[in-house]
Amino acid sequence: MAKITYVEHNGTEHVVEVANGLTVMEGARDNNVPGIEADCGGACACSTCHVYVDDAWVDKLPAKDDMEEDMLDFAYEPNPANSRLTCQLKVTDALDGLRVKMPEKQI
Repeated sequence: MAKITYVEHNGTEHVVEVANGLTVMEGARDNNVPGIEADCGGACACSTCHVYVDDAWVDKLPAKDDMEEDMLDFAYEPNPANSRLTCQLKVTDALDGLRVKMPEKQI
């Protein structure tokens, strides 16, 4: 179980406990966190679960694979340094304390 903080574009924070084995996207979806639409249901076939990972966490996450890199090209205002798709981030105890911020909109 990891405690993850989802920050809406307007600054509203949602602190959610997410079970190991789920994705960061599923944690948001299952807890009705606004700002992560997840239109494809986690298949890495859209970019509507795009977030900006807090700088302190960027190097602690697994590297992006080619598919995630390609899908981020379709995200709203992606940042090469800290943009991620939450469907590609599997929750483990190591993610306890992760902070992610949603963009202004998902496209």
